Amino acid sequence: MPPHLDLSPQISLRRAGSYNPGDKAPLSSTSSRFSFNHLIVSPPPSPGLPALVPRHGKPTPTHSPRKCFRAALWLSGVLVILYFGFVAIRKDQAMPKVGWALNSGEEYEMVEEAQLPDFPTPVMVTDKRGRAKWTMSIPPNQPFPLQPKQYAELCSQSVEVADHVIDLHRHTQVDHAHYGYYHVDKNFMDVADAEAHGLLPGPKAKGKTSMVNGLDGHIIGVVENSLIEMDVCKTSLTFVLETSNAGMGKTLMMLWIAYGLAEKEGRAFFLDDSRWAYGSYTNFFHPPPLPNCRPPPRHEMIPCPHHARHLVVSAATVYHTFGGAFSEEFEDPKKMEVFRQKPIFDMARKGAEALFRLVGSDADYVKGRVEELRTKSMSDSEEIKDGIIVGIHVRHGDRHPYSFEYRDSYIPLDQYSNKANALLHEALNSSGANGEENGMAERSFFVVASDDPDVYESDEFSHAYRAQEQIKLASKSTLDTANKPKQNVGIRKFEDEAVGWEGGFFAPMFWSLGKPTVLPATAVEPSDTSLQPTSEALRLREFVGRAYLMDLAVLGATSDYLVCTISSMGCRLLAIMMGWEDAIEKKRHINIDGDFEWRGVSWRH
Repeated sequence: MPPHLDLSPQISLRRAGSYNPGDKAPLSSTSSRFSFNHLIVSPPPSPGLPALVPRHGKPTPTHSPRKCFRAALWLSGVLVILYFGFVAIRKDQAMPKVGWALNSGEEYEMVEEAQLPDFPTPVMVTDKRGRAKWTMSIPPNQPFPLQPKQYAELCSQSVEVADHVIDLHRHTQVDHAHYGYYHVDKNFMDVADAEAHGLLPGPKAKGKTSMVNGLDGHIIGVVENSLIEMDVCKTSLTFVLETSNAGMGKTLMMLWIAYGLAEKEGRAFFLDDSRWAYGSYTNFFHPPPLPNCRPPPRHEMIPCPHHARHLVVSAATVYHTFGGAFSEEFEDPKKMEVFRQKPIFDMARKGAEALFRLVGSDADYVKGRVEELRTKSMSDSEEIKDGIIVGIHVRHGDRHPYSFEYRDSYIPLDQYSNKANALLHEALNSSGANGEENGMAERSFFVVASDDPDVYESDEFSHAYRAQEQIKLASKSTLDTANKPKQNVGIRKFEDEAVGWEGGFFAPMFWSLGKPTVLPATAVEPSDTSLQPTSEALRLREFVGRAYLMDLAVLGATSDYLVCTISSMGCRLLAIMMGWEDAIEKKRHINIDGDFEWRGVSWRH
């Protein structure tokens, strides 16, 4: 065939290569090797230079959000499990639950101990939900009143237990805030409530106030087994007349303020003198006014907390009852200096009016003595004013002044007399004409009371009247003069050397009254205030107490002005007896012991 007639194409046969998914798709759908793989697997990115303009959109995260969330969830779960496990272990260690009989809808059980202790102590309880509370356990067979040391320990322990319960509620230990005087601890359960829940056994005969074995103290004025049955008081305050302080002044101050506090809070007031160092309260005073109810069971009388239904107050709990919180509550913050003390002064005044009522021959003597001294100061003429009576109270013995200059000795007597004379001159000069001045001067005089017998014989006060002459405490020199044997007398029997009331009131001398003379007069013997005094000791102590009370009664009722040292509790008591208006507002109660002012109970140790 001719060459120009050969029109068939040149077909070269070659082996087909394997298909690469990255290749472009065929241009025609009729291709026999067409595949959809390129729609499933994306091609690898082609290399290129960095873009001059930043690309839009979020960058690809290096970690998957799902993985991060899953890790955080696992970590949180582990921490929660560890936390609750730690709390449960700590709670089980702090409050091991033990069984105790229950008889009410609210279930409680004792904690910390397997059974109630046989001594007074705060105890913790918890309900079925694990909520902790605390109460006070005083076994009914304990004598009333408790020892002062026990009352002090109960208050200290109750503070610790209350704080511990708060920590348990918060699951962590925190610094507790300062609470006010009337702070109510919601975690505290009163004794009667604890008995109702079966947490405390209580007395079997719940309607009686007497304790088992007759150890029920001596509540003054309460008649046991009376024909008239009265209900138990809803709230009460019982003051225990027992202190290691030999002096009577501090006890009287606490007693008067406690009565005013009970009246302010609407509590029934009771008084116990089971172990008073001076014997029976009724040997000195009339019984306090009794409420129309009877005292609660003795084991329900507790010293802390203050909002307990039945509170017991003694010298051992003075810090908790009359401490800083008491002053913060009742001092008047709007006033300055001594005027801040007026609410506390008013409490003490109410107590003095209700309780300072002498009995028997002492009351009759004080009444006659006050009338006698007042009559001496009265003028016979209407034109001449009555005279001025300046009372002077001198405290020596073991009570030293606050003033730095005299703190190791005593304030000189001439400072008392100089101040008293200045008061007289000031009153006389403001009275009027000369004749009137002379008439008042003739009717004006000093009335002195002191624990030191030598003060009455001093040059400054030898011309003054004694506040009372019913009971005189004599010094050794006075006794020696009175017992001096006559001349030309034969052989005398040997007699012990007289020991007088030297230098004033000293606590060791008071505690040694009535004891046999087995030691020299100069020997130092420690005083055991817990020993039961003999009948002779009580008789001598009663004389000392009666002399002190009659001195106060006469000075408080007769003095137009009073000069004393505020470091002495007797001086502060006399201000209360004079009254706020005369003593403070009119400034007729004069302190010569520095720039100190009237205060109530001294609770600082």
